[in-house]
Amino acid sequence: MSARVFNLPDLGEGLTDAVIIEWKVKQGDTVTIDQVVVEVETAKASVEVPCPFEGVVAQLHGAENEVLEVGQPLITVTDAATGDTPSAHQQYREEERAGSGNVLIGYGTGHGPTGRRRRHRTRTQAAQVNSATTPTRETSPSSTWVAAPRVLSPIVRALALSGGLELERIEIEGSHGVITRSDVDRALALQSQRSEPKAEAATGSGITRIPLSGIRKAIADKLSRSRSEIPEATVWVDVDATALLQARRDLDATIDGTTVSLLAVLAKLTTLALAKYPELNSTVDTAAGDIVRYDDIHLGIAAQTDRGLMVPVISRAGRADLKELAELLSETTELARIGSLPASRLSGGTFTLNNYGIFGVDGSAAIINHPEAAILGIGRIIDRPWVVGGQLTVRKVAQLSLAFDHRVCDGGVAGGFLRTVADYIENPVMALAGVR
Repeated sequence: MSARVFNLPDLGEGLTDAVIIEWKVKQGDTVTIDQVVVEVETAKASVEVPCPFEGVVAQLHGAENEVLEVGQPLITVTDAATGDTPSAHQQYREEERAGSGNVLIGYGTGHGPTGRRRRHRTRTQAAQVNSATTPTRETSPSSTWVAAPRVLSPIVRALALSGGLELERIEIEGSHGVITRSDVDRALALQSQRSEPKAEAATGSGITRIPLSGIRKAIADKLSRSRSEIPEATVWVDVDATALLQARRDLDATIDGTTVSLLAVLAKLTTLALAKYPELNSTVDTAAGDIVRYDDIHLGIAAQTDRGLMVPVISRAGRADLKELAELLSETTELARIGSLPASRLSGGTFTLNNYGIFGVDGSAAIINHPEAAILGIGRIIDRPWVVGGQLTVRKVAQLSLAFDHRVCDGGVAGGFLRTVADYIENPVMALAGVR
């Protein structure tokens, strides 16, 4: 008998563990290659994990709500012809304990409408967490089913429950139906105001300890590694973006059915400049002592979400025309916002674009997204005095900055790339001619 063990795979973005949300198979089931066998939850998103083997499920390693480290056994599969398929009695007992729903009609399993049994996680923090995705019944006479508010981030869920909040009572901003960190912070602040003593002033100085875990830990580890391993340098330049804004407005009228965002235009101009300066679309293999230069541009887009900083990746962005790139960016940023991006789209970037102007700032010495070699940033676009044809006038001006790994190129290449992007922004019609 041949048994193969499938370990929890690397889920990308420096994430080292995941929570088992729901098994899609049970012991004794026959699975095919690439069949989804389990849904797990990371600090960033819910992910359905497919199995690379076919055969009979011999063992599930871990219970629902249990935390598994990347690389730990997830599922064991044996050959279909010789697998140890449990007897009918054993299988029934397994289904009964797991709440599969395979029981006499009218009796149920005693675990609620979904038939799932939730067990405690193996970590202290996770022990405070329960599921917020199981449907609940209204108390109104109509007895209709309503879905409880979704909490995709285990950190947000733990924060809410540890603060004594009832998930169904948290007010959600926006139409996505997902409880976010800002929703929880707002509810906690309101709760604090209601419970604060009226007549007594606080004495002494207090401190708040916030665990560096989950998404914050992943971000901290990645950025710390970048700072410790990459000898970076930064160059910047001011650019007249007046023509860029006009071009973006004109594009809405020329590309039917697609709204071309400013970020999409910037992304396209970036890929055009990288085609001229491929040194920056690379990484350094320190173990081999090589610079690895990529043929395709896998463009990361730095995005601030309620789950923290995320860098979803547009694969082969250099091969997409402007319309395709605009559609991909719109879809990707929306999935990132609600935490539904698959793990495969959160890793594998070769260059990152960061629009930090949305925070109302002019410039930033950004940290390179390790193991990439460079990150391009653009600040806010505002009215500033500018000289045009020897005359002082008011133009829409922004600052570009480029942080780059000095091991892959020198200042001439970095400055040439940044100047090329600036020229494209100042003359976007010429740059985009023939690429739409």
